[in-house]
Formats: sequence, C-alpha cells, structure tokens
Amino acid sequence: MIPITETLSLEDDELVERFVRASGPGGQHVNKTSSAVELRFDVRNSPSLPEDVKARLERIGGSRVTLDGVLILFSQGTRSQEMNRQEVRERLAEMIRQALHKPKPRKKTRPTYASKLKRLEGKTRRGAIKAKRGRPAGDG
Repeated sequence: MIPITETLSLEDDELVERFVRASGPGGQHVNKTSSAVELRFDVRNSPSLPEDVKARLERIGGSRVTLDGVLILFSQGTRSQEMNRQEVRERLAEMIRQALHKPKPRKKTRPTYASKLKRLEGKTRRGAIKAKRGRPAGDG
C-alpha cells in the first residue's frame, strides 16, 4: 500500500513493476543486474482516485501517459533496485498529490482606462519616432 495523503492510498495490485537492466556506466555490474524499475499505473481504471483527479493526473503525466491512460515512470538513478523502486513510487505519489489540488478558476479582468490611454500614447510616440526616419522632404 502506498500512502498519498491521510485519506488516500493506492493498493499494491494497482501498480505493475518491471525490473530491467539500466543503461549507462557501471561496468560488469550493470550487465548482470536488473536494477532499473519501470512502474506502470493505470490512471483511468484506478478505483482509488476520483474522476477529476484522474483527468488532472493524465494532464500532469503528459507524454508519460499512453493512449490507454497508463502512466509509465522509469527510474535507473541508483545501483540499488530497491532504492530505484522507492524513488519511482515516491514520484508517482508526488504526481498524485499535485493532481489532488484543484486549480482556481481564472477570473476575467479588463484593462483600466488609464492603462489603455498609456498604451495608445506609447504607440503614437513610437510611430512619430519611426516617421522621422524617412527621407527628408526636399526639393527632390
């Protein structure tokens, strides 16, 4: 069981963990051990999460979420399989905590009359400066 908040936790059977060989340096050790962890979490079919949290989690997951709604996280930072496993589970928990926060709806605002005048005055001033750059009106 993975605790997310005091009231929310994920069951272990909702997660699918696969242990694979890590890439990068490490000598012979990296060729013998499967220390990297790939964690899969089916966001859409999770009984633990409310619908609005599922939608926000998919948005937060971005390209790590498949078309079927499965979030895939990968960790190969340490040489220890258990530490990689803890790290990837903590990342999942943090993403879910982030998805639990409802964003405040944006309130439409209008520019003040003074700010409109200031903007138009600046445009007029800039236009006058550019107009002076032309050829002099001579006898031509």
